[in-house]
Amino acid sequence: MWGRHREAFSMYKRMPSRDHSTLVDDVEENSALLQNSMDVETTNPSWLLSFPHVVVATISSLLFGYHLGVVNEPLESISIDLGFRGNTLAEGLVVSTCLGGAFIGSLFSGWIADSAGRRRAFQLCALPMIIGAATSATTRTLAGMLIGRFLVGTGMGIGPPVASLYLAEVSPASLRGTYGSFIQIATCLGLMGALFIGIPVREIAGWWRICFWVSTVPAGILAFAMIFCAESPHWLYKKGRSAEAEAEFERLLGGSHVKYAMLELSKLDRGDEADTVKLSEVFRGRHFRVVYIGSTLFALQQLSGINAVFYFSSSVFKSAGVPSDVANALIGVANLTGSIVAMLLMDKLGRKLLLLWSFFGMTMSMVLQVAAANSYVSGSGSLYLSVGGMLMFVLTFALGAGPVPGLLLPEIFPNRIRAKAMAFCMSVHWVINFFVGLLFLRLLEQLGPQLLYSIFASVCMMAVIFVKKNVMETKGKSLQEIEIALLPPE
Repeated sequence: MWGRHREAFSMYKRMPSRDHSTLVDDVEENSALLQNSMDVETTNPSWLLSFPHVVVATISSLLFGYHLGVVNEPLESISIDLGFRGNTLAEGLVVSTCLGGAFIGSLFSGWIADSAGRRRAFQLCALPMIIGAATSATTRTLAGMLIGRFLVGTGMGIGPPVASLYLAEVSPASLRGTYGSFIQIATCLGLMGALFIGIPVREIAGWWRICFWVSTVPAGILAFAMIFCAESPHWLYKKGRSAEAEAEFERLLGGSHVKYAMLELSKLDRGDEADTVKLSEVFRGRHFRVVYIGSTLFALQQLSGINAVFYFSSSVFKSAGVPSDVANALIGVANLTGSIVAMLLMDKLGRKLLLLWSFFGMTMSMVLQVAAANSYVSGSGSLYLSVGGMLMFVLTFALGAGPVPGLLLPEIFPNRIRAKAMAFCMSVHWVINFFVGLLFLRLLEQLGPQLLYSIFASVCMMAVIFVKKNVMETKGKSLQEIEIALLPPE
């Protein structure tokens, strides 16, 4: 405990004299409170208090994963029933329209989370998902399907950044990594749920409508259960509602930890939100570095080729004689297994180490894919390398590159810009995701698998170097300690 305060104090000593004097005054004012909270902070808050709130929030990630995969199995049946069978453009639009909606939703997610609060943002995320899913389930036309998919996409765009914000702000520092991994696990479960619910579509006519109706249940639960969940104390304090922030800290951490939590919060945030955060603040001055780190991490995550693997893995497995449903199940199991291991290790090994080994493992996996595409490798050897490399790629992605950026970004962003910075970084995520999905098959055809997979391997190796040089370890640190370490004083 004292080690952390000595570390923070050493940072203060390097600041200009006028800032140093201000901080000395703050230390003197809070010394009595700090002394009283010393014994409390040596024990971590009980996970039982915050766990229910975190579980409800991750329903948004379950829905996110479900809607990403819900049309994969039923797409042929949908095209027959709605009259666009054989129209590859229409089929592509049914799959990708939700990505356009997600981009729009992510652009507004920061404004919604800052103005309405985190809880209300979850409810506003669930609403278009319910309306959009119902529209898709009842439509008789392609236009109706596209409208429904777009509405669902807007909810998908709002949900992930708000979930990352909320989990970072309501979780005890000792559990923030574990709870952050719940987002990736819930997304995996949603993807696998979409796969299994879509299996009967081949035997039961019109079953694809049930696939859409099913998603309205968890969306309704999310909207209703959020009424009983805690609001983010960080958001309340930023709005000047300190008494409510204390009450929510008591619900999340227990009464004995409230004073210390409020002291930590007051180190940098003064509870004065009279001046609105401008979008330009996200891209310049003292905030530029953390936004650069966050947006680059998301860009490298998507440019690694992970979504190309998710979208087009069936063709690789089919060439190896593996049925598509078995292939999807294997990908889902690899993704879920990696996510569970990441959850267990996140607060033990830390974010940076998981990121480094994850991107390095993805590099080696792509090297296997390059070897599989080499003409000197025999047929059966090539298939084993290709399938093994793909499963290893998904597994190592889920160990770090998948869950860590969504957790790390709200940790490194200061409270003042956190929501809007997350919105910007998620927009980068969706734009690159869209273009990777759009161009992958064309690039595979033009460049060939060896060169394309070599490019993906190079991107993963660049990510290793970037993480090594730019990412700080946030394990066990409060959000205020992280902000002090990363940002120079104003």
